Amino acid sequence: MTFDGDDLGQWLKRQKQPGTWAQLSTEQQERLSRLGIKPAPTPPPASTTKSSGKGPSKTQQAFQRGLAAVTQWVEREGDRPVPRGHSEQVTVDGEAEPVAVKLGVWTSNTKSRRDKLSAEQLAALAELDVDWI
Repeated sequence: MTFDGDDLGQWLKRQKQPGTWAQLSTEQQERLSRLGIKPAPTPPPASTTKSSGKGPSKTQQAFQRGLAAVTQWVEREGDRPVPRGHSEQVTVDGEAEPVAVKLGVWTSNTKSRRDKLSAEQLAALAELDVDWI
């Protein structure tokens, strides 16, 4: 259903998202609540291993590669920020050849997605003690 060209269903769906709901003012939240609109429940944080016992997901593996790369960078360069285009070669368990990690991109993505990281991932980053991540 649309009103003045706006898709009301999509608008309502966005308002119910926990991140969007949190950005609404108290008054806006109260108005929506009076209409019977409540925020969707926040999904539980993802575990660090899949329950099926298959091991870490691709996302978790990518985080571990990035963490290994940033650890190498910190050991070599200290707390100097990583240039956006920098790639770091890391050795991954089970791989014969080193893997190139686009560390500048990984760092940028990690910063922008910090709120989606698990407590364990945040703790691993905190151990590095660098303020640019």
